[in-house]
Amino acid sequence: MTPLRKAMLREMELRGFHKVTQSAYIRHVKNFAQYFGKSPEHLGVEEIKEYLHYLLTGEKKNGTYLNTVYSALKFLYLTTLQRDWNWNKIPRIKREQRLPSVLSQSEIQDIFNSVENLKHKTILMTIYAVGLRVSEAANLKVTDIDSKNTQIHVSLGKGKKDRYCLLAETNLEMLRTYFKHYKPVNWLFPGKYVDSPISVRSIQHIFEKARVKAGINKKVSVHSLRHSFATHLLESGASIYQVQQLLGHRNIRTTTIYIHLQRKDLLNIVSPLDTLAGVK
Repeated sequence: MTPLRKAMLREMELRGFHKVTQSAYIRHVKNFAQYFGKSPEHLGVEEIKEYLHYLLTGEKKNGTYLNTVYSALKFLYLTTLQRDWNWNKIPRIKREQRLPSVLSQSEIQDIFNSVENLKHKTILMTIYAVGLRVSEAANLKVTDIDSKNTQIHVSLGKGKKDRYCLLAETNLEMLRTYFKHYKPVNWLFPGKYVDSPISVRSIQHIFEKARVKAGINKKVSVHSLRHSFATHLLESGASIYQVQQLLGHRNIRTTTIYIHLQRKDLLNIVSPLDTLAGVK
């Protein structure tokens, strides 16, 4: 490991960056250096702009990818190398504002019905019932299930924040059945070996297999269960602030995207064309 990479890693660790973020930033800086065949210490504004433009036009990378690269290079120069970062000279790509895909409640039921394995069904049901991120579900421990107070403790979710979430009665009954059969000791959903949790990749594969079997052709992922949880809560009358707390969002603006997904009020609106034509 080069001294620069070691210094950057140290700075990220001191700031409590997630391991996934650390790996991504290191990888992006490495790719940047390899593109020019030089250490980033000997590169500057023009090289950064050239590289970002190459990723945009040559590699056809999307806005999310480009902004991650931007953040990695900004951290390197501003924090590790302690150089100025000129926002005017190095513009950030405007992120695409796309609405997340959601599943209807009947589609979610179809997914559950398509899963025969008890453990797999319990995982998917828990993600939807609690509104979990897939990494949060993978890292649940047996002690996180508080059946007495009907809540689930999510330890150090995104942003390293603990929170308590809903424990639905149906979910609790499923978990009790799961406990009787699998008898987990530490990790609620252990992986191949009991001393380690199930991997995120495994859960993604479980969902994808269930989606195909259920005959759902929407472009959705296991994370869509979380989006669906939030949308269905709003449709059932929960406030945006309640949903914010349950999802563990730091900023309410992140949660408001689900307002655009709920259909309850929109479906009751009469089009002005129908009013004009006297249809309704």
